[in-house]
Amino acid sequence: MLDPKGRNRSPGGLTSDYVTSIGLDSADLAGLDVDAIVIGAVPADAGAAPAAGAEDLDRALDGRLAAALGALGATGKPGEIIKVPTLGAVTAPVVVAAGLGEDPTAEDLRRAAGAAVRALAGSGKVAVALPAADAAEAEAVALGALLGAYSFDSYRTGDGHKSPVAEIRLAAPAATDVAVERARVLADAVNLVRDLVNTPPSDLTPEDLANEAERVARESGLGIEVLDEKALVDGGYGGLTGVGQGSVNPPRLVRLAYSHPEASKTLALVGKGITFDSGGLSLKPAGSMDWMKSDMGGAAAVLGALAAIAELAPKVNVVGYMAIAENMPSGSAQRPSDVLRIYGGKTVEVLNTDAEGRLVLADALVRSGEDSPDLVVDVATLTGAQLVALGTRTTGVMANDDGVREKVVAAAERAGEASWGMPLPAELRKGLDSSVADIANISGDRWGGMLVAGVFLREFVPDGVKWAHLDIAGPSFQQGEAYGYTPKGGTGAATRTLVQIAEDLASGAL
Repeated sequence: MLDPKGRNRSPGGLTSDYVTSIGLDSADLAGLDVDAIVIGAVPADAGAAPAAGAEDLDRALDGRLAAALGALGATGKPGEIIKVPTLGAVTAPVVVAAGLGEDPTAEDLRRAAGAAVRALAGSGKVAVALPAADAAEAEAVALGALLGAYSFDSYRTGDGHKSPVAEIRLAAPAATDVAVERARVLADAVNLVRDLVNTPPSDLTPEDLANEAERVARESGLGIEVLDEKALVDGGYGGLTGVGQGSVNPPRLVRLAYSHPEASKTLALVGKGITFDSGGLSLKPAGSMDWMKSDMGGAAAVLGALAAIAELAPKVNVVGYMAIAENMPSGSAQRPSDVLRIYGGKTVEVLNTDAEGRLVLADALVRSGEDSPDLVVDVATLTGAQLVALGTRTTGVMANDDGVREKVVAAAERAGEASWGMPLPAELRKGLDSSVADIANISGDRWGGMLVAGVFLREFVPDGVKWAHLDIAGPSFQQGEAYGYTPKGGTGAATRTLVQIAEDLASGAL
């Protein structure tokens, strides 16, 4: 169908229509009327054995589960999925054993639940009975299952694709309604981000992304302010206007706000929102461009996090900035050697138009100081150097305070997102010296590109404010095959970490 702008768009619009439901089920596993039962498998002498929580099911199968797993070559290692037909011995036609490995962590449980539910695409109702010793582990199982059920189907027209599992029944004695509800809130937020990242750039211009932010704000009760291209020019937002001037789709700056009446601290979240990054006149090679629809993953993560925070209601004030532009080459595009005046007055010499994310973030970082935040966290698909240093699954974390950096890394770990603390060496600042402006947007030295970008951003952090920078260039978009609860394409990276940071600031842990 066509949207009002005449573009091709699925009936689902920007986000998926298909939503998997989840609920608790305390009934005996053997009698559950479901299409499949998911249990855990752990390494054993015979290859693999059922994990805790599957005892009643094993008895109903005459204690033959371990033998069946062994016959099918199961090892119980993480990532392994083994399907065992029940041949009518119990109500469910199949048991799915998800490998957990030795001494599984909460993240192991998330990944196992996600992998199993993903493998059961096309099923109507699935029971998940992975071992969960407490409510936190039950939440991990529920979250992994919901994230594993994700599928971006808005543009599919054929019948060959299996829809995700329609209903999940969480069968764990430690599970509570609170744990399940928190898992649902987080999954909804992450899947919103995934949908936005996966949407083709023809259907997600800066205006479209700002409109989506308005929809989310309206539904979540968030305050919102949107600055269009005229307001950006009038306000002196030179980074956003400079990056966006080469595109027919003008830039936007979105400010979202959540407040709590008992809050004593304020968190500012700043996200890079380049809806498509061609590199501008410093054009990217073709092989590096086809996944650049994901270059707005940071701004999307800020939006998703604010939506979740509004539902979870931690006692902290949170403002979120989405710095949105499209970076295109044209006769009106900014040129290498142009000088931009960032919001607040500092000037930047643009030596490479493909180092554009730091320019739009600079505007938003300076603007965030007007909210008097106790902590600023920016998140961005910022550098290819992040992938070189840390690969595709680990976020680089930098900060202007060592304690903040370590606490942000710890928050990400608890949220289930891999991250690694990185330094901001003082000597890298000299490489950003410009002969005509206050600072250049790239260094003349090719080494340490992720750190150099962090050093650049630090120049625009409000004075006296603690700040952390998350580079999610690799983790935001899975180019390889799906794994665990992580799908191919948009992953929703950093969304859960941002929520955890807000909760930690509210509790005094950060």
